[in-house]
Amino acid sequence: MRSNVIETVLGAVVLVVAAFFLYFAYTTANVRAVSGYALQARFASTGGLTAGSDVRISGVKVGSVTKAYLDPKTYQAVIEMQIDSQVKLPEDTSAGIASESLLGGKFLNLQPGGEEEMLKPGGRIQYTQSAVNLEDLLGRFIFSAGGSNANKGGDAGQQNQGQPAQPAPQQQPAGQQPKADPSKGLLNGGGK
Repeated sequence: MRSNVIETVLGAVVLVVAAFFLYFAYTTANVRAVSGYALQARFASTGGLTAGSDVRISGVKVGSVTKAYLDPKTYQAVIEMQIDSQVKLPEDTSAGIASESLLGGKFLNLQPGGEEEMLKPGGRIQYTQSAVNLEDLLGRFIFSAGGSNANKGGDAGQQNQGQPAQPAPQQQPAGQQPKADPSKGLLNGGGK
């Protein structure tokens, strides 16, 4: 009988400690929904931005994304957000989708402009920049690096060092086509 009381008290202590940690994590992580005014922005691609993502200015959370959906007429992604009512944004504010880290989630980064008129509740941020797709960026880098070795002799100025200069191409009379030089290949003017 005594062991049941000890187990019950120990279980209650574990539950109280777990509840304290949940409360502490919730209050310090700033995951609460921000109440304020609604704004909208349109993007070509959201890159994984979803409802609940942070809206930040200079790294400080000022709002949260409330909804993300596709506009059936323009096929653009529409992001709706709530901004803290204490934060007033100029009409020329720009919005961009940024990554928290290489592996982490996305957030909406706002850059306030210099306009004196402020965005009204329900307004739209006109200047947006879609998320950078890391896979596309790496693919472009890899394929562009592979093509840089096509000129194995360095740049053109160094390529002909120690070789006699090539004669200048002859001018053709107007209306005549130059003869094809099969030794040059199709890409170098041989297949004209």
